[in-house]
Amino acid sequence: MKDLRERLQSVISKIKRAPIIDEKTLNEILRDIQRALLYADVSVDLILQLTNNIKERIRKEKLPPGFSKRELLLKLVYDELIRMLGGEAKYKPLSKTGKTYTMILIGIEGSGKTTTAAKLAYFYKKRGFNTGIVCADNYRPGAYHQLRQLGEQIGVEVYGEANKSAVEIALHGIEYFKKKKIDLIIIDTAGRHKDEEELMKEMDRLIAEVNPDEVVLVLDATIGRQAEKQAEAFNRIAKVRSIIVTKLDGAARGGGALAAVVKTGARISFIGTGEKIDELEIFDPPSFVSKLLGLGDLKALVEKFKSYEELDRKRLEAISKGDFTLVDLLDQLLALRKMGPLKKILDLLPGGYSLPKNFEETSEENVKKWIAIMQSMTKRELLHPEIIDRERMLRIAKGSGTSIRDVKALLKSYRMTKSYLRKFAKQRKKIPLGI
Repeated sequence: MKDLRERLQSVISKIKRAPIIDEKTLNEILRDIQRALLYADVSVDLILQLTNNIKERIRKEKLPPGFSKRELLLKLVYDELIRMLGGEAKYKPLSKTGKTYTMILIGIEGSGKTTTAAKLAYFYKKRGFNTGIVCADNYRPGAYHQLRQLGEQIGVEVYGEANKSAVEIALHGIEYFKKKKIDLIIIDTAGRHKDEEELMKEMDRLIAEVNPDEVVLVLDATIGRQAEKQAEAFNRIAKVRSIIVTKLDGAARGGGALAAVVKTGARISFIGTGEKIDELEIFDPPSFVSKLLGLGDLKALVEKFKSYEELDRKRLEAISKGDFTLVDLLDQLLALRKMGPLKKILDLLPGGYSLPKNFEETSEENVKKWIAIMQSMTKRELLHPEIIDRERMLRIAKGSGTSIRDVKALLKSYRMTKSYLRKFAKQRKKIPLGI
């Protein structure tokens, strides 16, 4: 994944350096993205879908006031990579219910099931689960001893038997651990290939007899887009509920494996990011893409876009022109309270201008006061604040539980900001916004 990360971060840098995002530059950037994903063994149809979506969206989506086409392109790359990896939903790990939960791991030989069984046991042990592991792999010599060593390392008991069928071992292990009131039983099985008919039938019988709460398919990231065929084959027989992708740290084709799995409609629950026992992470597409792109300030940009989408665009356009009333200010304050200080209103506007000092120093307490004051005004006063005389101020202050001084402070800040924004709007006409 290191190579893919470096290639995509190079694309991000290229976007940031581009003096203008015209058709030629856009096509060059999309070709770079295609090369990076092809190198990671992502299927051609997924790559074309991703880049076509970016191209279509950047042509159709209207730029919000205060954002450049460059920033929009950065956001679209982020959005479409997350979509390719299954969307923003994060896998939710198990919660203790008081009942024993049984999980069976399946997959081809060499996919990393045994190590993953121990990693899962350790993951849930850290979350307060009493876990036990059953070694139902009666084909691979040394499988039980490997698991027992890993179990001793993490303080988890491992059950195994010699000269018994996989079904017998699994059932005996479940019975043994249930008597110990174990919260989670993880069953490791022998490696099977989708083309090994008899072994796949045996796996089918094992799952039918054990009737686990969850079937987990373990896939090796190094197989790239072949992960799709493996996932589909195992899913036909075992009704896979979740998938763990292993060896993602050193897999150049890891992106292809992840994308291929998601394409099947299966749910990726965890990813293995190394050989150490604690190198197992819940799969969180936004977090994964953030690491892939080296987000940093790009993450802040994406969050700003999300916040911006909550606001009324027409109102924001009016604010950016300096043409707004106390009705607009009240609406924006109510929408922006969750974002923090009042200065965030103007931080959304282009140009990097500093704010009037009184706005910089406005506290959340003052924001609450201002909202209360404006909510105590009549519609006419909100639309025409110039009519507010001392008598009206007394009424407004009494109705809002504030003082005349607070009302005056609000009106003064409003007038200063309106004047500031009008001046800023004139300067803004000189700034090219199409880049």
